[in-house]
Amino acid sequence: MRKSRFTDEFKAEAIKQITERGHKVVDVAQRLGVSDKSLYLWLRQSNGKQSIASTDDVVALKAEMSRLKAELKRTTEERDILKKATAYFARASE
Repeated sequence: MRKSRFTDEFKAEAIKQITERGHKVVDVAQRLGVSDKSLYLWLRQSNGKQSIASTDDVVALKAEMSRLKAELKRTTEERDILKKATAYFARASE
């Protein structure tokens, strides 16, 4: 029996049909002419890669969140200063 090799793009698309589009593994395997065992193997392998990628995403999101918190704090302080200045000049013009 001949063992066929599939490209990474093919595997990624097969996994995407299962994870993102919600198709069953058996259905995807039949449509693509792949064994369901192969699809389960590709799913397990992709989960390991995704956890590494998701860790990087979490780090990037935390950095972005801290940057946005600092910007919000600065903007809030500027707003409070402008409120106080508006109140001061409103009393001064009376």
